[in-house]
Amino acid sequence: MTPHIRDITSSELKLFATIVHRLQRLRAQDDVRRAVLGDLVKLLRADGGSSCTWQEKDQRFCGSIYVGAAPEIPSLYDDWYQFHDPITSRLRAARRATIVDEVLDRRELTKTEFYNDFLQRDALEWGINIFMFDQRESDLGDFRIWRRRGKTNFDDREKVLLDVIEPFVRSALLRDHSHSEGLTAREREITELVARGCTDRDIARILGISFGTVRTHISRALDKFGCANRAELAAAFIKAT
Repeated sequence: MTPHIRDITSSELKLFATIVHRLQRLRAQDDVRRAVLGDLVKLLRADGGSSCTWQEKDQRFCGSIYVGAAPEIPSLYDDWYQFHDPITSRLRAARRATIVDEVLDRRELTKTEFYNDFLQRDALEWGINIFMFDQRESDLGDFRIWRRRGKTNFDDREKVLLDVIEPFVRSALLRDHSHSEGLTAREREITELVARGCTDRDIARILGISFGTVRTHISRALDKFGCANRAELAAAFIKAT
């Protein structure tokens, strides 16, 4: 079961809700990743971040955007270091929020050109990534969040935050696609949060709706999926998506 979000302040919970509400309002043509990257960096108590989209045809990451990066970083990565990057393909394969140290031992990372000549140019020390895909496993985009030297590494708090917010980003990126399993847009949002371990009161605060409204939508989702309880609903939803 996905752990609850922990160690989150009232201002951070408000920021979380702001991100979710913004994603709900974005039109299909809006730059979804650009609209939330800066706030994600703040929510994860980080120093900078970037977002790219993998282009299978060209075998490269494109559409890069950056927050809090040194001016030379974007062109360096786009033109050279993405082809000499020992971590991103491993992080992409994880299919959920993953800390850099979970895919490559730090002693090995610090021996690489990517670390010494690219990351350290901007004092980037600790990283966490999440990648988003559609139902055909095609890339929709990613978020790569970094803390600079002197900070502590990311932990489960940041992994849970990214995993909880990912479906809202994915839904915004797929705005023109119909919602699956006969759920309304609101029912799907709430069911996604149920599947990620949020309590009814957490969902109400995140979405800015009443506790009773949350319970009503969950009841309707239970009926549509033919489930008897929240655990069954979460399992059925995850299987369906």
